This record gives sequence, structure tokens and C-alpha cells, in this order.
Amino acid sequence: MLETLTVQDSVELAVVERSGFVESRHAGAAIVLSSDGDIVARHGNPDALVLPRSSLKPLQAVACITAGAVLEGEQLAISTASHVGTDRHASVVRDILTEGGLTEDDLACPASWPSDSATRDDLVREHGEPTRVRMNCSGKHAAMLRACVATGWPTTGYLDPSHPLQVHIRDVVERLTGEKVAHTAIDGCGAPVHAMTLTALARGIHRIGTASDRSPFALHRVAGSLVRAVRESPWTIEGPGRPDTIAIEKLGVFTKHGAEGVMVMVAPNGTTVALKMLDGATRASTIVAATLLERAGGLSSAEVAMLAEALPLTVSGGGSIVGAIRPGAGI
Repeated sequence: MLETLTVQDSVELAVVERSGFVESRHAGAAIVLSSDGDIVARHGNPDALVLPRSSLKPLQAVACITAGAVLEGEQLAISTASHVGTDRHASVVRDILTEGGLTEDDLACPASWPSDSATRDDLVREHGEPTRVRMNCSGKHAAMLRACVATGWPTTGYLDPSHPLQVHIRDVVERLTGEKVAHTAIDGCGAPVHAMTLTALARGIHRIGTASDRSPFALHRVAGSLVRAVRESPWTIEGPGRPDTIAIEKLGVFTKHGAEGVMVMVAPNGTTVALKMLDGATRASTIVAATLLERAGGLSSAEVAMLAEALPLTVSGGGSIVGAIRPGAGI
């Protein structure tokens, strides 16, 4: 039996307060690593298994580059993104495909409407339809295809867990996290997603987030280049006005949310957090992660306050602000 995160394993990570009344509570688990990679805080049970969902993308992106995909700048950054499908995002993904002799038909992710409402409205007015390139994971899939082209692996069936690309990705994930994959599921985009502990996820993200693109080790150079690309083009990672992009722009962190309330964040000094909201909610994960980094010395209180002002954390009533989403007593 897999030891997945339970209610008993969890602590209160965030609350939603309305007019002085705590209306909702988000429980979960979290772990914080120092800049040197040592555990400095544990909340709940970070050794229970979780599915990292899109928080796994940085590890998958590193694996694609080490497999031979040659991507730089915005193309490299979008390989680890959960983007909102704007025209700009779609253009970068199309360029990745075209430069590899590929087309949108080679993508195996589902067709999707963009999650950016303005872009979606424009497409509807133009009688457009859902496409694979607008799907939030299309950058990851394009990078996977480029890795296959570079290595000579078949592009058909590239999402099968037994495909050479996925075997390579799993190997890189285990190397970065220091933990054997406990279980493999299928993510919403159709790609394999590997269950792991929050401790392992934090370790893997810390190794990526603190890597140097001048390292003598190829894996570290790739990781360092990925982090630099994301920090230089934060719009790619999610989209204007979205939490991941806001956090990178405001604080210079390396951050990546995942579905079902998963979040990883690395401060500029290397302090790292990984967390999981047990109920799958994402609305508090960014501010909770930043607060945990602050308490470990990775961010200042002024920086976290600035981030809180920029995030959609207010609770409204009758057209006025009557409360807020804030970190809970468990941290």
C-alpha cells in the first residue's frame, strides 16, 4: 500500500478569512531546505507520497535537454511552463516544433482552449477551436518531441512510460531527487507523472534551483541554464498577472506550481520549499511558499508583503474587501 498524504499527516497551511471569521482552511504538508540543502522545517508529513503534477516539469525539462533537445531563452523557459495559451506562448511552442521539423499534429497533449480569457475570447470571435498548441503543457511536449528528434527515438508513442524518452526522464528524476519512483500515474496532459515524497521533490528542485550554468557538470549546466531562462522570461512560465509569473518578477525566485495544490519555490539564495495542499486548492500556495521561505531567511518580510499585494488574495463582500487568504497556524 502506497503511503499517500492523509488528513492525519497534514497541518493548517492557510485560511480564508471573511469579516474576521475563518471561513475555510487549507491543510497539507510542506518542507523547507536551507541554501545548502539541509532540512530546516517540516510541516505535516513531507515523507508521504504525492503526485507533483506540473511541479515535476523542471525535472522533465532538464531530462529533455540532457537527451539532446537544443533549446535556449524563451524556448527553454517554456519547456517547463504551465502557460495560459496566449498568442505569444503559442508562437514560441510552434517555433520549437518547426525548428525540429515537427508540426502541431505531432503533439500528443489534448487540444485545449487557452486559459487566458482575453485570448480565448478573441479565438471564439474568430470562430477558432481548441488546439494542442494552446494546451498549458504544450511547451513540455514540444521539448519532449525535440529530444526524440535529436536522439533518433520515435516521436510516435513518446508518452508511453516504456518509451526511451520516458525511461530517460524517469532516470533523471531519480538522480535529481535521490529517491526511486514509487508509482507512475498519467498526468492531465497524458505524460507520465511520478509519485514521490515532498522531501524528494524539494531535493530535486533545490538541485536545479541552485545549479550554475557554468558548472563543470553537464546536468548542472543544463539546470542552471533553465533557471536563468525562466528568470529572464517570467511571462513564459505561466502568463502576465498569474501567480508564478508575479512571484518570479517581484522576487526573482524560481517557482513552479502544480495541479492539485502542489508548489515548489527556490529563493535567490537557494532556500527551497515544496508543499502540497491536501484539498488540491491552489489559491494560497504561492503566498504560503513565500512565507515559508521568509521564515527560513530566504526572503525578507518586505518582499513577501509586496508579493501579497500583487497576488489575488483579497476576499470581497458587497463590492468591498472584507477579508483575505493568508498563511495558517500550522506554519
